[in-house]
Amino acid sequence: MRSVCFLSDFGYSDDFAGTCRGVIARLAPQVSVIDITHGVARGDVLGGALSLRNTVRYLPEEAVHLAVVDPGVGGQRRAVVLRSGSGRLFVGPDNGLLVPACETAGGIAEGWEITSRELFLEPVSATFHARDVFAPVAARLAAGRPPGDVGAPLALDSLTRLMMPEPQRTSEGLLATVLQVDIFGNVALNLDAVDLADAGLGDEIDVVRGGERIRARRVLSFVGNAPDELLVYIDSYGQAALAINGESAAQLLGVAAGGAVELRRPS
Repeated sequence: MRSVCFLSDFGYSDDFAGTCRGVIARLAPQVSVIDITHGVARGDVLGGALSLRNTVRYLPEEAVHLAVVDPGVGGQRRAVVLRSGSGRLFVGPDNGLLVPACETAGGIAEGWEITSRELFLEPVSATFHARDVFAPVAARLAAGRPPGDVGAPLALDSLTRLMMPEPQRTSEGLLATVLQVDIFGNVALNLDAVDLADAGLGDEIDVVRGGERIRARRVLSFVGNAPDELLVYIDSYGQAALAINGESAAQLLGVAAGGAVELRRPS
């Protein structure tokens, strides 16, 4: 018996996530459900993929990972199950959402397209595959159904993969992309400690946004910093991030996921 680890962009005010949990409970009452988050920004496939990738190593090793950020629901995108080299199963749309986490968990060993309607809830809604396709399949897999029962094997090179933004070197530092903004307004960038060091960025860094240049300080944590001070740190997932102790760096800089921020050596 496996757990189901559930991630989506459904939010917490509507009934979508709860309905999917109810389907799992009806079909596999012994299966526990762990909610990773339902706070992924609506339709943000990259943000969902990063959250799934970042958290997978902390979740049960034998879990079924149910992930639904699915702006293509009702269209031509496939529904899939992937098995990682470590034995984890991933259930969701073939839009790139599952691939980074599966690759982190030992690589993609096998994949299947979900086509066996006997596993679905009927009638299948064209707009709620999470309830009628993904949740029933995840429940049955968690209860012990073999993944090969969901449909035909996939050619792994046919899977949709996301383009991860790469940092760009500039004459003064780095041009970075905002990957995620958390509830505290901390801004995760597509950089790590090696990127900062290779660009010659030290303990003081100028953050440039919209023509404004703001001095930031490299720190290990938020303790002992002034409340209005812009900080650069390596977050718990190894990404370089911007923060203000007790306030929102995203609001100060006027950035959101997908935006650009330049980090420069002090002038």
